[in-house]
Amino acid sequence: MTPHDLVLTPRGVRFAGHVIPCSIGKGGLSHAKREGDGATPTGVHHIVGMLYRPDRIAKPASWAIPIGPHDLWSDDGRDDQYNNLVSAPYAFSHEKLRRADPLYDLVLITDWNWPNAVPGRGSAIFIHQWRRPGYPTEGCVAFRRDHLHWIARRISPDTRLIIPAA
Repeated sequence: MTPHDLVLTPRGVRFAGHVIPCSIGKGGLSHAKREGDGATPTGVHHIVGMLYRPDRIAKPASWAIPIGPHDLWSDDGRDDQYNNLVSAPYAFSHEKLRRADPLYDLVLITDWNWPNAVPGRGSAIFIHQWRRPGYPTEGCVAFRRDHLHWIARRISPDTRLIIPAA
């Protein structure tokens, strides 16, 4: 582990000398993640992208990519673009990245089941803003808005998210 890693602990995520409160999946931690189980997958995950809403926030890092009105994330295991960024209109099941709520105003993309996705193994394991303290996600790791932005300013594409097995 390096000081640049995000490491999940029982008290939150340890990063850059701080422990930052977070929420994880409603299904707890899993070493056998499946699509729709609500679990956060254990293991070492690399940050492979950063997306942001340019109509709501300033560009958080030089390598961040804006979320456009047609941007979606495929969550359909039958789709050859499963667990990838796709564009509307889209025939397969997907998640809209441009949401009415602020949860995806800033999204860090992990390499969970990416780039060569195995159907059914889970998709869209992101780091994003939480709904409120302690409110679980569908498998992502979520932070308070200001904490997420603080993290985004300090990470790089080689940062790792480490989720130890319980």
